[in-house]
Amino acid sequence: MDTKRILIFDDDRSILDVFTIIFGENGYCVEVSETSHDIIERVNKFRPHLILMDNWIPDIGGIEAVRLLRDHDKFKDIPVIYISANNDINFLAKKAQADDFIAKPFELEDLERKVEKFIRR
Repeated sequence: MDTKRILIFDDDRSILDVFTIIFGENGYCVEVSETSHDIIERVNKFRPHLILMDNWIPDIGGIEAVRLLRDHDKFKDIPVIYISANNDINFLAKKAQADDFIAKPFELEDLERKVEKFIRR
C-alpha cells in the first residue's frame, strides 16, 4: 500500500515541527514549507494526497496558493484543509476554494480526524 503523503504550508516552524511529528507517528510521509509561492513545483515533486494550508503564509498567501492549485488541471482535486487563527476562517476557506478548515488554536484530535477523512477518499 502506498504511504499517504501530506504537504503542509505554514510559516510557524513550531507548528510544522509538531505536525511532522504527529503525522509521521501516524504513518504519513510529511513534507513542509514555510512559503507558498512554489506550491505547484512542490506538489508536482511530492505528489501529496492532502495539503494543509495556512492563511498567513509568505509570499503569496494561502488563498492565492490554493487558487493556483485549483487552476491546475493535474492538481485541482487534491484536498486542502485551510488553517488560520483568523475569526473569518470559514469565509477565507471558501474564498480559497479549500475542502475544509480548522481554526487555530485547535485540538490535535480534531485535526487528525479531518486529515483521516480526506486521506481515506
